Formats: sequence, C-alpha cells, structure tokens
Amino acid sequence: MKRLLTIELQKIWKNKASRVLTFSYFILLTFIALIASIKFDIGPIHIRIADQGIFNFPFIWHFNTYIATWLKMFFAIVIVSMMANEYSYGTLKQNLIDGMSKKEFIISKFLTVLLFSIISTVFIFVTTLILGYCFSSYTEIGIVFSELDYVVAYFVNLLGFFSFCLFLGILVKRSAFALGFLLVWWFMEVILIYMIAIPTFMVKFLPLEALSNLIKEPFTRLTIAKTIGTQMGIENTKDYSVHWFGILIVLAWTVIFMLLSYNLLKKRDL
Repeated sequence: MKRLLTIELQKIWKNKASRVLTFSYFILLTFIALIASIKFDIGPIHIRIADQGIFNFPFIWHFNTYIATWLKMFFAIVIVSMMANEYSYGTLKQNLIDGMSKKEFIISKFLTVLLFSIISTVFIFVTTLILGYCFSSYTEIGIVFSELDYVVAYFVNLLGFFSFCLFLGILVKRSAFALGFLLVWWFMEVILIYMIAIPTFMVKFLPLEALSNLIKEPFTRLTIAKTIGTQMGIENTKDYSVHWFGILIVLAWTVIFMLLSYNLLKKRDL
C-alpha cells in the first residue's frame, strides 16, 4: 500500500496545477483565522467578529468545520484533475502495463483520498485548538473537547465527497465535465427535494444532501442570532447535533462510489 500511495503522491507533486491547488487548499484553511480580525460598524455600533463567541469552545468546533467544508471544492478539483490526467497522459494504461492491477489502481486512488482527508482533519483540528485557546472564554478541558464529533463528521464529509469526485473523474474522464456533472447532480437533488418534494425520509439518503446534513450551519446558534429571533418571536428548534446515522449513510455512499469506480474501470476498455 505504501508503494501505491507513493506513486499517486508523485503524480500529484509532479503536476504543477495539482501542486498549486493543493497548497492553495491548505492556505485557505488557515484563512479561517483571519475571521477573528474582521470588524465592521453599524452606525455607532462597533462589531468585532471574534467578540461574538464564534471562537469560544466548544462552538468553535462546529463553526470551523462548517466553514472548512466549503473549501473542499479546491481539493475536489485536484481529485478530478488527477483522474483526467490519467487518461490524457496515458499513465493509467502505463501503470497497467507495468503490472499494476485495476484493483490496485483504485486502491491507490482511495488511499490518496483517505490521506488528504486525514491531513485536512488534523490540520483543522490543530488550527481550531490554537484559535480556541487564543480567543475562547472557556478553556477547561471538559469544555474544550466536548464537541469533537464535529471533527469526526468533517473527516467523513471529506472522505465521502472526495470519493464521489473520484467516481465522477473516472466516469467522465475530463475534469471540467466531471465538475459540471457534479453541479448537475446538485441541481437534480434540489429538484427532487424542493420541486418534486420527495418524502423527507428519502431526502437524507441523497448523497450531497447526506454530506450537507453532517454539519449543519452554526450561525443561528450564536447568541446574537438567538436574541434577534426572540425579539421577532421566532423560536429556534433546530437540531445541530452530529448524528451517527448520518455518518453511516455517508460512509455507505463512500463504499458505493469506490465499488462503482472499480466496476466502471474493470469493464472499460483502456
């Protein structure tokens, strides 16, 4: 497995575009820290984002992982480009000629997806700890580590989404078309949910919807949002918890996408 992973990492490193996108992805993750410096004025009222409690433990785990999930598209481009380059440069065919089986090829891709999901999760974990200890009003150990299920959900979210992108890269063969297909899939889910109005219990099983349900938006948890809602007579009953059933759905989709990728590659004449 180490050999397979080494081969894939060399491919990414030797491709300038993939290298730049990968570095950009991790640099953007660090930009979450810059949110603390944002200030704005509403008339005589001076508001500093860091003072609104978004960096307080344990809320910061929810906030940072949610923001970070929106940045995963940068590495998604690397994933689909990685597959597109296999076809464009003939490296897939060369790997098979050199003795790599199609099963090993898919395993090598999955190991790459798994590695970057782990690295991203560790990265956001460390970043969140640093920001939290710098700005949080609560630093007791019990409070600091009380909502780490958001970190688990973040890892599963990345793993599922990158596996989906890998499948699309194999299915479509061209990075631009694969990303376009991803957008089309999203529109299809929107139509199913809001126009066709499929049953609620079915909605949670749609792949992109299942991914988004792992970490729900955190902004309405803020004290200022609750205060505004109370003044407007709106009661917030939203469930922000990470549900293990949702994690199992995404893991199931991850397995499905990898099996589909393997079967598609196995049947395809290269």
